[in-house]
Amino acid sequence: MNIVIASRQRTKKINLRLLKQIARVLLTELEIENAELGIALVGAKEMARVNWNFLRHEGSTDVITFDHAEKRKAESGKRKSLHGELFICVDDAVAQAKKFKTNWQSEVVRYVVHGVLHLVGHDDLKPALRRKMKRAENRLVRCLEKSFSLAQLSRAGKINA
Repeated sequence: MNIVIASRQRTKKINLRLLKQIARVLLTELEIENAELGIALVGAKEMARVNWNFLRHEGSTDVITFDHAEKRKAESGKRKSLHGELFICVDDAVAQAKKFKTNWQSEVVRYVVHGVLHLVGHDDLKPALRRKMKRAENRLVRCLEKSFSLAQLSRAGKINA
């Protein structure tokens, strides 16, 4: 498993080593055997630029997923490998945390989970699929919250991953 995380934002100092551990546990929980995952933590301005350049959508958004894998599934019907990139907007995480009365660290982890679920084949374009994905997302976030103190994502300064 190869997970590379880069923080290109100045809103929050993030413990990248801990976020990498969280991502690794997430991939293990999803039974991903082989992963090439890049995670870019960005500010609203960069996210708006990515959103426009690649999706032709205006403004910032919480997470954008780029899937670079060949679309093959294991015999079980589940993907056993993934190759992709996640762009996560920390500014949006801070704003959403206030709105949903949670913390920005949990929101960042939720965005990682959401992006990875897209990479393993989940879709949220139709209401029924969105509900199914949201249930999986909530289950995985709860699982990660049991294994990690997500508040520690803001401790220890900006540690390279």
